[in-house]
Parts: sequence; structure tokens; C-alpha cells
Amino acid sequence: MKIKSDFVLRKVADSYVVVPVNKLTLDFNGIITLNETGAFLFERMQKGTSREELIENLLAEYEVSPEKAAADVDIFIQKAKDADVLE
Repeated sequence: MKIKSDFVLRKVADSYVVVPVNKLTLDFNGIITLNETGAFLFERMQKGTSREELIENLLAEYEVSPEKAAADVDIFIQKAKDADVLE
């Protein structure tokens, strides 16, 4: 799965925001705010990845159980689908 190329991640103060660029600015109103973990997953999804790779990345970066990593990835993927940011 991969994030649409017309969405970019920016750090603003202590927060991370996803904003549309190019033609998507006409169709997508607003911004998406992410925490550090969300930004971590978003960055990997910009390059294209699988659910399993995202879980492995979380386990390598954070002290979290495999069950918690899988649950967090599933929630993030669903929210990305709901926001229509996936290709």
C-alpha cells in the first residue's frame, strides 16, 4: 500500500500534519494531524510497503508488543483508507 503522491507530511512545532498539494487541494478540505508514531508509519507508506513491513518497522523502532504493533498498524491503515489518502 502507498500514500497518494499528492499528500505531504510536514512537522509544525511539535505536531505532524498531512496536507494535500497540486490538484488535491481542490478536492480535499483540511489537514490531517498525526502523532510521532503516525508520522513514522506515514513516511514508510509514502515509499510503498505492506502491513507486515509496517508492523516489523514499529517493532524495530518502538518498545511495543507484536499484538499492539499489529493493532496500531490496522487502525492507522483504516484511518488512511477513510481519509482517502491511499493509492
